[in-house]
Amino acid sequence: MRYVDTSVLVAALTNEAETNRMQTWLAAQKAGNLAVSEWVATEFSAALSVKLRTRQIAKSGRSNALAMFAQLSSGSFVSLAISAIEFRAAAHFADQYSPGLRAGDALHLAICANHGATLCTLDRRLSEAGTALGVKTILL
Repeated sequence: MRYVDTSVLVAALTNEAETNRMQTWLAAQKAGNLAVSEWVATEFSAALSVKLRTRQIAKSGRSNALAMFAQLSSGSFVSLAISAIEFRAAAHFADQYSPGLRAGDALHLAICANHGATLCTLDRRLSEAGTALGVKTILL
């Protein structure tokens, strides 16, 4: 199972430098092999709100991206559950001060670790932290 982090989806569903490459990568993945979590949905919405506030995206672009995300989430992605176990694991990862993980990134890694998923990301720092913490990652 490949867990798609927010950076990949923002790039794929909005106009960014990596948009074409991420759309191609997503399209090449096997059905039922990609996962997200409700935390990805939260971060995705927040990222689009930042893009709207900073005028990187119009309201219609935000609406379109949210609709595409909802469609992918319901039709293409497996949703990995988040429980207290993942939050405790994220706290443990965040306790490891050397990687400098933010809380949200620690939660992504904990979700992957507890579900046996490989984190797919565009975030080099997150990928390196995951590897250092024993979580399988793919830097796209």
